[in-house]
Amino acid sequence: MSKQLEEQGVAVIRALAMDGPLAANSGHQGTAMALAPLAHVLFTRIMKYDASAPQWDDRDRFVLSAGHASILHYSMLHLTGYGLTIGDLKDFRQLHSKTPGHPEAGHTAGVEVTTGPLGQGIANAVGLAAAERYLNAKFGDELVDHYTYVIAGDGDLSEGVSHEACSLAGHLGLGKLIAIYDDNKITIEGGTDVALSDNAVKRFESYGWDVNDIGDSANDLDAIEAAINQAKNITDKPTLIIMRSHIGYPSPNFTGSNKAHGNPFDEAETAATKKVLGLPENEKFWVPQEVLDMYREHGAKGSVEHKAWMQRLEASAQKPAYDAFDSVDPAWAKDVSFEPGTQLATRKASQAVLSALSEATDAVIGGSADLTGSTGTRIDATDQSATSPTGKQMQFGVREHAMGSFLVGAASHGKIIPVSGTFLVFADYMRPPIRLAAMSGTRCIFVFTHDSVGVGEDGPTHQPVEHAMTLRAIPGLQVLRPADANETLGAWQAALDFDGPTALLLSRQNLPVLETTAASSVAKGAYEVTNVSNPDVVLVSTGSEVSLCLEAAAQLASDHNVQARVVSMPSWDLFEKQSADYKQQLLPKNVATLSVEAGVTLGWHRYCDEAIGIDRFGLSAPGALVMAELGINADNVVAQALNIHRLGD
Repeated sequence: MSKQLEEQGVAVIRALAMDGPLAANSGHQGTAMALAPLAHVLFTRIMKYDASAPQWDDRDRFVLSAGHASILHYSMLHLTGYGLTIGDLKDFRQLHSKTPGHPEAGHTAGVEVTTGPLGQGIANAVGLAAAERYLNAKFGDELVDHYTYVIAGDGDLSEGVSHEACSLAGHLGLGKLIAIYDDNKITIEGGTDVALSDNAVKRFESYGWDVNDIGDSANDLDAIEAAINQAKNITDKPTLIIMRSHIGYPSPNFTGSNKAHGNPFDEAETAATKKVLGLPENEKFWVPQEVLDMYREHGAKGSVEHKAWMQRLEASAQKPAYDAFDSVDPAWAKDVSFEPGTQLATRKASQAVLSALSEATDAVIGGSADLTGSTGTRIDATDQSATSPTGKQMQFGVREHAMGSFLVGAASHGKIIPVSGTFLVFADYMRPPIRLAAMSGTRCIFVFTHDSVGVGEDGPTHQPVEHAMTLRAIPGLQVLRPADANETLGAWQAALDFDGPTALLLSRQNLPVLETTAASSVAKGAYEVTNVSNPDVVLVSTGSEVSLCLEAAAQLASDHNVQARVVSMPSWDLFEKQSADYKQQLLPKNVATLSVEAGVTLGWHRYCDEAIGIDRFGLSAPGALVMAELGINADNVVAQALNIHRLGD
């Protein structure tokens, strides 16, 4: 591979970076143009991958955290043979194309994680790297030995999640995490100096990273390669390579300008830049055969390593364990049971279930944001650390946002079932990664406890009222709020069975283990927990309010001769998957229906005629008193049920 051919290849990448946004009249060519040499080095000199097998387990992981520069990634995926065509590049940002505006995992072969919201990619990369180290400690270099490379820009490092995640990465000593910081000193508003005065070197050194500032070397292929190879020799800490680039290079009029960031060059500027590059000025998406052959050769050379890895796997005594690592024996919960009539918070029941699951598989790793005991997320006695890489217990610290992004990265890696724990009210800190987990269909299990105003004395700041409903609003996120310990087991089983993320909403306070609930019934999403064939009224509830509705139903029958059917609805998502006949039988349209949930009533009218809930913030007082004060009590349920029953008459 001659230097001249490499330089021509870099020029072609820069041209494709202009052609895609020009064709779409949308996109970000400037960063992609500036980083063409870095992409060339990574895909030809550094990374281990097989373009014909994008999901090969032991491939290096590449994350473009600066996802707005997606045309750079797509250009490399086309050139190296991942299956993207020139036609796909021409369809950049178009309807149903394989080249959407920001990289989407599961949509485009070769894209590891869904990036776009800045900071998410570099935080995902921490999860990817931690998953690699954990699996490497389990199976050794023979089966697991790869790096995670991430390109991040000023926007990524400005977002708060980057602080949380990179601090965690340094603490964990993730030696196979290598981040390249594109220090182009440009934002949409202008130079970064309008809002940013950070010293990146000191910042990352304080996190415990190795930092290598290679200065104005963005066009020096050998300097970039040397810096990355140097980083690969550092095994006890992650590395940040700081590289000064010039956005839009070598545009005659917009190099180094914020106008190169999000505004596609016009025909004239594109042609003028191609002239500087020595390329045909008026040919779009031009890739000469010798350049394509060069990149395709590099895209295919990993097949040799892939084949060798497959041979090692076949010959390894660890193959059965490796192949089945994240497959959970269906009998894992056979010994988990709860005594009806006993009192147990669902967070405590969840801990018992999680302990059984952790005994059954080592694929479960995770922990809490400094709330392990409170959230029931003790997985292992050994913390994951640089000195204990086989530890399954993550100490995320008070870093909810990074914790969520870590889970997405770890799940995206494969062979890992990641679990997190915090209070439901702090789901607000985690919404971006939860949304991306749903978008990319990664199996993450987000445990949220202290799920209502029943939290009590901590007051409104810690009492969730809108959170369950906001989580239900996320497409693709399975949300379960179990009524008791039995349903908690069923909720965990549903989480394992679901090919995507799950949020488990669990109580702080003790709840009775009910006679009529069942783990197996959770899969229906909603089911009857009374035995009323011809109800006068139907009470639909979730979580802690199910036992309250059973109490109200008993009062309605004994004091008013009104037969109330009580329906536990742990999951709207699962209920929506049931047949129309099942839904009609459970919630007859000709019977007045009342929902009861200690949260906002928004949304409940899709199932019910009237709703009891909390359309305000909470109060600071013991939990039972707060519930009673805000109308979450049996007397109010009875009164409202009688009211809608009479109106129905």
